[in-house]
Amino acid sequence: MADELELLRSADPAPPHGPHFGDGPLDHNAERRLEQLLRDRGDGLPARPRGRRGLLSDRRYPGGRRPGPVRDLLLPGPRRLRLAWGLVASAVVAALTLTLVLSGPSTPPAVAAPRPLVVETGSTPVSLHYMAERASAVAEADGAPRLRKGTHVQSWSLGMSDDKPPITLPEERIVRWRADDSHTELVVATDPRHPGRPVLSDEGGEPHLVDDGHILLDRTYPPSWSDAPPKSPPPRDPARLRAYLMEAQYTDTPLTTPELLDAMATLLDNWTLGARENAALARLLAGAEGLRPVGRVTDRLGRRGQAYVNDTGGVRRMLIMDPATGAVLGLESTLKEPDPEYGVEKGAVMSYSAWMR
Repeated sequence: MADELELLRSADPAPPHGPHFGDGPLDHNAERRLEQLLRDRGDGLPARPRGRRGLLSDRRYPGGRRPGPVRDLLLPGPRRLRLAWGLVASAVVAALTLTLVLSGPSTPPAVAAPRPLVVETGSTPVSLHYMAERASAVAEADGAPRLRKGTHVQSWSLGMSDDKPPITLPEERIVRWRADDSHTELVVATDPRHPGRPVLSDEGGEPHLVDDGHILLDRTYPPSWSDAPPKSPPPRDPARLRAYLMEAQYTDTPLTTPELLDAMATLLDNWTLGARENAALARLLAGAEGLRPVGRVTDRLGRRGQAYVNDTGGVRRMLIMDPATGAVLGLESTLKEPDPEYGVEKGAVMSYSAWMR
């Protein structure tokens, strides 16, 4: 017993002169050691995964994303917007700590704040009806892209806190399904020193790192199957696609334009659309109210696209489409008014997704 007490005294885990005594915060080294203990615990249970989700993503496992705080935040109504911020207020500090643990004390945290996309001055807006016609023409051509289950997407989600500045947590995700209905998911934090540069590649059919990035999740899931949206294949008819998206959003009432855009994002987080599915989606978007063309933009992956904007409930949603194929490239949501209470300025990016084939 005396020997054990002597070992404890010599270890001295909390010296009186130490800066982090009692219930104070841990320093970076202590946080890293604690994370290592949690990963390498000897209780016979599997170590907890190191990966984390975006602060507001609330994605459904295995793979995909369901309407969560970020989806609620983007729905109309300032009350719902405020509620979503309140729900994440306590989570931001934990997310920042986890980011530092993943990055290490000598590496910049994987946190970046993208600026809103800017429409090119003097560019000519293109109607959604023209875009739908273009998508239909591509669908009828030989060798048109086909539907593929899985996704490749870069995304950002803004988190709020009462005592911390707003932050954006970026990640890039590749989900690929196999013939036996099993699938892989790889998620990394994008490199904040090179915003917009992909750090993943799926050349050869397998996702892998091609540049600096922190792995948040690398997992293989057993075979699974579902006939419910968004896991089931999307239809190629606009009317049936509308019903499909309503079911994916768990509603039997017609979708508003913001809800339609949210449902579209859920679809694209699960499927890489083929040319026929792109055409159906483009025709559905062409009939949406309050989605107006504003001109040409260059997205965060350097792709040229046509932008379409909807202003509802204090949030501006910008849809970006490929002018050559009519495919959706991205969706950005920004605040129309500042919120001094949370230190958020007008035009702050609330979320952004850039889908790749």
